[in-house]
Amino acid sequence: MNEQVERANSMVLQGLKPRIFIRFNKFSRQWVVELLMVLWSLRTTSSQAIGYTPFFMVYGSKAILLTNLDYGAPRIRAYDEQGAEASLKDAMDQLDEAHDITLLRSAKYQQALHWYHNR
Repeated sequence: MNEQVERANSMVLQGLKPRIFIRFNKFSRQWVVELLMVLWSLRTTSSQAIGYTPFFMVYGSKAILLTNLDYGAPRIRAYDEQGAEASLKDAMDQLDEAHDITLLRSAKYQQALHWYHNR
């Protein structure tokens, strides 16, 4: 379990370093502002092991980015308040299916890693 925590911390640090490094003042307080953006990017990036984003696995839908709102993405333009309830039920069914698929993909990924390291 510590390896997973270490990996997550490493990913956060890799995201923060290029954003906050200032040549003469590398420990500036800018990291507090940038941390939320780095975490958002990690939560909306697809995982190679499971094929879904952490955001999708929690909420059952893709995240809506600010650029989607600004430029009127098709998903935003096609939103219908009347059909939102039925869409939510479909999304919950899809999330249950995604959890099952994720378990299978994760097991397959772990087996491939195990095979690679034992080779």
